[in-house]
Amino acid sequence: MSKRNQVVSMIVLLGLGAGAVFAGTPNLDRREHHQMQRIHQGVQSGELTRPETRRLLEGQAKLRYLEAKAKSDGDVTPAERARLQAAADVQSKRIYRQKHDGQTRGN
Repeated sequence: MSKRNQVVSMIVLLGLGAGAVFAGTPNLDRREHHQMQRIHQGVQSGELTRPETRRLLEGQAKLRYLEAKAKSDGDVTPAERARLQAAADVQSKRIYRQKHDGQTRGN
């Protein structure tokens, strides 16, 4: 195989693998980051107990899994975006409820 064919092959392979990377969800990424900050703040202030924190972090991991699954084919469809946003809404409400339920670390 000539040098030119090798370069073309590499470009094609990189292009095929890059599809999932470019299937971006910047709004969801911002939400996930903000939700993690809220969880961290709740831990620091004592508003979240260890079991609450564990469950919330598991919820965040599930959200990341769903996002990765949606991106796996290289294209995030509008329906997938809507499902991801709905899952993020549920997680946001869980964070709020746990932070405001009156339980604190040490109780």
